[in-house]
Amino acid sequence: MANVMRWRYGDTNPVVLPVAALTVIEIGDLIYQSSGAALPASELADAGTEAGNQEAFHDIFVGVAMQASPSGVSNPIRVATSGVFEFDCISATAEVGDLFGSDEDGTGTELLSQVVAKVATANLAIGRCAKRVNPAASRVLIEVVSTVLRGGPQVMA
Repeated sequence: MANVMRWRYGDTNPVVLPVAALTVIEIGDLIYQSSGAALPASELADAGTEAGNQEAFHDIFVGVAMQASPSGVSNPIRVATSGVFEFDCISATAEVGDLFGSDEDGTGTELLSQVVAKVATANLAIGRCAKRVNPAASRVLIEVVSTVLRGGPQVMA
């Protein structure tokens, strides 16, 4: 996917993470942390099922890339740990507060770095719907919350 500035509004509370020289990160990628370095969602090892991949990603989710890192460059990048971002999704309706997680590719072997999907439980989510979607649409505003820095989506009290 191309660099897409997905941020729409809200405090981003950015952090800066190093990037390995061979890792490619684009603006708008969902980012996790491994051994202290930033990686896009598509780099996460396959856990066997979509829910398994979503849960594994949720546990190490840092935020959304606000800077790109092309191959061969190892400069640190800024990652938003919160804020409202517009992501592509499978055409659906959504209510404010619905949970969303990273989506899986059609082969079922890796997560997509810039696409989200509705999920059933908070342990699979990276954020919540920030604006009602009805009729069905293929874009949704998500308030993302870093699991690593901010505790991620919380179960309702």
